[in-house]
Amino acid sequence: MKKTFKLEDGKRHPDRIIEAIKHEVRKYIKREKKKALPQEADFWKFECKSSINNEEPKTIAYSEITKAIDEASIQKAETLYLEIIATEGFKNKEE
Repeated sequence: MKKTFKLEDGKRHPDRIIEAIKHEVRKYIKREKKKALPQEADFWKFECKSSINNEEPKTIAYSEITKAIDEASIQKAETLYLEIIATEGFKNKEE
C-alpha cells in the first residue's frame, strides 16, 4: 500500500479523518496477513515508510504506524504519506 492521505476536509472533523486512516491501515494489514505464505517463509514482515507534507519518506517500524498517523494529526499536517509493503519474514535458524 502506497498512499497519500489528505488530513483536511471541510466536511469532516479531523478526528474522524484520522480514525478512517487508521481503520484503512488495519484493514490492509489484516488482509495481507491472510494471504498464503510462500513455502520457505515463516511469517509476513511489513516494511513501512512515512512522511508528512511531502517530505522525504522515513523508514519506520511496523509498531510505529499509528504513532506516525497521530504525529501528523498533532502537527496539523495537510497530507500524510504511508507506504506499507508486506514481505517474507524468516526466523533465525540456529544449528
